[in-house]
Parts: sequence; C-alpha cells; structure tokens
Amino acid sequence: MIEIRDYRETDGAALADIFQRAVREIARKDYSPVQVMAWAPDAPDTAVFAARRGAKPTFVAEYDGKLAGFTDLDGDGHIDMFYVNPDFQRRGVASAMLRFLAERAQSEKRKRLHSEVSITARPVFERHGFKVLAYQSVQTNGQALGNYRMERLL
Repeated sequence: MIEIRDYRETDGAALADIFQRAVREIARKDYSPVQVMAWAPDAPDTAVFAARRGAKPTFVAEYDGKLAGFTDLDGDGHIDMFYVNPDFQRRGVASAMLRFLAERAQSEKRKRLHSEVSITARPVFERHGFKVLAYQSVQTNGQALGNYRMERLL
C-alpha cells in the first residue's frame, strides 16, 4: 500500500505543494500563524525547491499510487526534510518513511540518523527510537521557530 521510491525530476512541484500544505495544515497546531507563514511563505519558488530535492538523495512515499510524502538522507545520516501530505496523515506514511531511512542508513553502514525535528513531528520520531538531544530556536524568514535536535543510533 505504501511504497517508497527515488525522487524524480517531475515530482518537484508536487513535493513543494506537500511541503506547503503540511506546514500550513498540520504544523499550524504547534506554531503561530506568523511562524507558519515564515516557514511556508506564499508563492514558493518551485524551481529552487525542485533543485534542492534533486541535489541530494530524496525519497517519495506513494500511498496507492498517490504522492503521500517525502524525505531525504544526506551522506552523514542527516534528514533535512520530512513531510507528509495532509490527505494521508495517520495512515502510516511517516512510519514507513522512517523505517525506510533506518534500513537504508544501516545498509550503507551509517552509525546514526539525525535531524532538526519540528514540535509537530517529534512524537513520530520518538516512536521510532529517536532521542532528543536539545531544544533549539532557529530563525526562518525573520521568525524564531522551535524544534528539536534528535538522533537515533543504528
């Protein structure tokens, strides 16, 4: 039902939309309207977004053939982006992506996974063995947003 595949160049605009919707519809429960707009402003540059996705290993989750989420994994085990389409929330998409990342990292002999995780995503990361290293405040388009530096040893 959920399949994880490599990013394709044609996915760029759809993944930019998933990012925008995930922040605006899901993360808004943990962040103020001003913070949400700083994180996911109007009129995102989809070409820049797509180039960023194509510049590193990015993976797309499909649920019954529909784009349901995406994530990435840097060479040192860092997860930069991790977003689920609001239409597929609570269907196991985030869990499937985290299992996929752990399996891939282990097969590539990585020692850990780590990320800067939103307040919203923290519970799912914890359910998959990630531990909080520190709470931090980061500046995004002039707004301070809280998140957690987290890691999972493999």
